[in-house]
Amino acid sequence: MASAVSRMGYALGQGTRVAWYFSHYLLAARLAGRNTSPPKKERKTNRHTAGRDTVLQSLRELFERDLQNIEAGHYAMPHDLVPNPIALMRGSQRFFRDLPSVRKRRATRENDDVPAVDVSEFPRYYRQNFHYQSDGYLSDHSAKLYDFQVETLFSGAADAMRRQALVPIAEYLKNRDQRQLKLLDVACGTGRFLTFVKDNFPRLRAMGLDLSPHYLNQCKRNLKRWRDATTTQANAEEIPLADDSQDIVSCIYLFHELPPKVRTIVAQELARVLKPGGMLVFVDSLQYGDRDGFDGLLDLFPDEFHEPYYASYAEQDLAELFEDVGLHRKEETLAFLSKVMVFEKS
Repeated sequence: MASAVSRMGYALGQGTRVAWYFSHYLLAARLAGRNTSPPKKERKTNRHTAGRDTVLQSLRELFERDLQNIEAGHYAMPHDLVPNPIALMRGSQRFFRDLPSVRKRRATRENDDVPAVDVSEFPRYYRQNFHYQSDGYLSDHSAKLYDFQVETLFSGAADAMRRQALVPIAEYLKNRDQRQLKLLDVACGTGRFLTFVKDNFPRLRAMGLDLSPHYLNQCKRNLKRWRDATTTQANAEEIPLADDSQDIVSCIYLFHELPPKVRTIVAQELARVLKPGGMLVFVDSLQYGDRDGFDGLLDLFPDEFHEPYYASYAEQDLAELFEDVGLHRKEETLAFLSKVMVFEKS
């Protein structure tokens, strides 16, 4: 009976999320088609592109796995599977108020419309409009929009993809004293993943690191229920923590936004701060060859959403990248448009 109730609750909650965010995605796309000029450059793909039924089946598989993980006790049912209606409406209003600016950038391919900042603090590759989003990562306005925009992009599946990273963390923590262990979330953004971590492992000492002070401010607001959750502003190329100091490092949706040379530097830093025997949980986009029929979608994504380093990411051998810095791949699973990789430091 409990399982049936749990399944009904999950279906209702996740179904509501999908309907809400997918409707925003469709309306935004319709408005863009009506009110923007054709892109200056249409990027084509010769790779096989999965049809709608295949994509929807992959989405259903993600939600089924998410529910199975909840039922297996790997993590709890999200307390905000259905967000507060008032917060949803405010997010929707911000989304549509900002949409004309995003459409304009996409139509003109403008990608450097960001606030003036101290160039010594933020590297050049960071000072641009990823996703054509307003202000890039460099304003409170952007930070307040981000989670709603990402859920809209993935039709309500972003949180479910992130939650797959909790499974290896739960397994690592089994029979260990959480109070004696440390987790570092690199490029934590607004702290959405860290709220899942603290919800499920409240005694685990967790820190979020991000380069954007504005996103860290939003992260602090999201983590205010947990006084022991800390944050630090820093570039992932120079993590201000000691060697061999972290038991777990998580890194979610960062590497596809890094230039190739920077990926190597950040990989070295992730390995450096991990203790021997420590675990890296890495979540990012699918790559070429990961899922049959999805390579064509990966071809189209970087131009449509301004991801200048995405194509090189999609081709990179991540297992080799991390092996070269002393991290050995233990497992890899696909989660809709993302994949979860788990590495161990020898």
